[in-house]
Amino acid sequence: MSLATNSRREFLKTGSLAMLAAVLAPHMVMAEEADVKAAIEKLYAGKSMASGKIKLDLPQIAENGLVVPVGIEIESPMTDGDYVKAVHIFADGNPLPGVISYKFTPDCGKASASARMRLARTQNIVAVAEMSNGSLFTAKQEVKVTIGGCGG
Repeated sequence: MSLATNSRREFLKTGSLAMLAAVLAPHMVMAEEADVKAAIEKLYAGKSMASGKIKLDLPQIAENGLVVPVGIEIESPMTDGDYVKAVHIFADGNPLPGVISYKFTPDCGKASASARMRLARTQNIVAVAEMSNGSLFTAKQEVKVTIGGCGG
């Protein structure tokens, strides 16, 4: 078998998978607000959450849903006795509600992180921060996706 034959087969296989994804993507089941609530409930079993302490850095309008920047910063002294243990980010319009999870220790010095996420359509982003003393904080922001998502 020649190298050209392998390359052509790989190209056709990859192209076929891309076409299948394009056909199926509009018909995928997307998470909803209830799915986000269920995912949070699974993690924290009915614990109460307060607003505040979380600063979400998200665009109000994402011109390209394929690469939406997300930044998060949680107000905390990050000492051995008082620090952010974990932060979970959820989206209520993607196939799965859980998008990103971060774990922190006092050695981090600061509870902040940034990434890029893919948003299938206009949706709410919900962040939950778990503190070392067991308290929970939450923040929510809508991001409008104009193009590049799977349904706007």
